[in-house]
Amino acid sequence: MSTTDEIIELSERRSAHNYHPLPVVVSEARGAWVTDVEGRRYLDCLAGYSSLNFGHGNPAILNAAQEQLQRVTLTSRAFFHDRFADFCAGLADLCGKDMVLPMNTGAEAVETAVKVARKWGYEVKGVAPGRAEIIVMDGNFHGRTTTIVSFSTDPDARDGFGPATPGFTIVEYGSAEAVREAITPDTVAVLLEPIQGEAGVLVPPAGYLIRVREICTENNVLFIADEIQSGLGRTGDTFACEHEGVIPDMYVLGKALGGGVVPVSAVVADASVLGVIKPGQHGSTFGGNPLACAVGGAVLDLLKTGEYQARARELGALLHERLRALIGPAGEGGHGVVAVRGRGLWAGVDIDPSIATGREVCEALMRRGVLAKDTHGSTIRLAPPLVVSEEDLNWAVDRLADVLTELSGSTEPARTPELSGR
Repeated sequence: MSTTDEIIELSERRSAHNYHPLPVVVSEARGAWVTDVEGRRYLDCLAGYSSLNFGHGNPAILNAAQEQLQRVTLTSRAFFHDRFADFCAGLADLCGKDMVLPMNTGAEAVETAVKVARKWGYEVKGVAPGRAEIIVMDGNFHGRTTTIVSFSTDPDARDGFGPATPGFTIVEYGSAEAVREAITPDTVAVLLEPIQGEAGVLVPPAGYLIRVREICTENNVLFIADEIQSGLGRTGDTFACEHEGVIPDMYVLGKALGGGVVPVSAVVADASVLGVIKPGQHGSTFGGNPLACAVGGAVLDLLKTGEYQARARELGALLHERLRALIGPAGEGGHGVVAVRGRGLWAGVDIDPSIATGREVCEALMRRGVLAKDTHGSTIRLAPPLVVSEEDLNWAVDRLADVLTELSGSTEPARTPELSGR
């Protein structure tokens, strides 16, 4: 089998339909570009939901992985290995914290943070056993385990998977006052995304993170920042919390930490928090394995230079300037874009629903050589790898303008898709 149609047909017939992918079958990738099985090239403007911040096939990350593959890939945490200490110390230092608890997937890291916060609440704060509460935000996306979907407000993620796990209070995202009002003596943590990715790249009001940090400190409550998508350079700083000078008690990290090669995630906090976990109380066979630590160490080395954070800031400013120019009614000086949000090389673009759904826009972009992802009706998300060039970024926005012109019924002729000439 080699054709797109054949591969998609077999995939649909023999795999569970838990995703609705665009009809493109990627076979190779380098930098910000991918190639399908029939040789067509596409600019990747999703980057694996920020997993590929450093690009497909980043040489430094691949070299670290290939070298480690020849030595040892897994020991389990039943033994020490020679890559573990440096990775944990390096990640802790990057975060300005004492300790790291490595896992694999982002959802595992969130589950770890929930367990740590509860145990901290019982052993340090003195909450009565079984009564710990964690405040979470509406519109959140932290993963898809049964506990995590229990506090989701997305019906697709939550409905049909009950009974819900108790112990979570949902409040309005962006309202520090809502957080304050929800705190009780049993509250052990506030868990939030500094920027909500799945919700449409929602940036909270200025000062929100600062106020939440103050409220948590005043009430002896842990501030947990889920930086799985927003962290490690995506927004123009190493962490999105840095834009407001906020330091959480726990960082939850993943995606880009694995360099697009292996799943790597972690919870990072001070010893006064992570120290509550004792042997046998939490773990993972693959968490912190030698291959993961080698890849994660290469990612940390890339972040130390500041190059990728700077690229996200500079190219992000260009991306948002270009996208904002598309705002306005189609044919009246605009292109049918209702709103643009985001920070760094990360944008949520709301399309006038009378023009098209987000899915329709993404399908049309795919035909023109750009891969993006829709969410919540008529919103699309753009998050190219941080290695994308200025030329390619401009090209992608031009393709979006073409698509919106075409879908709005403008008389301007559509351009021929450019899938292989770049």
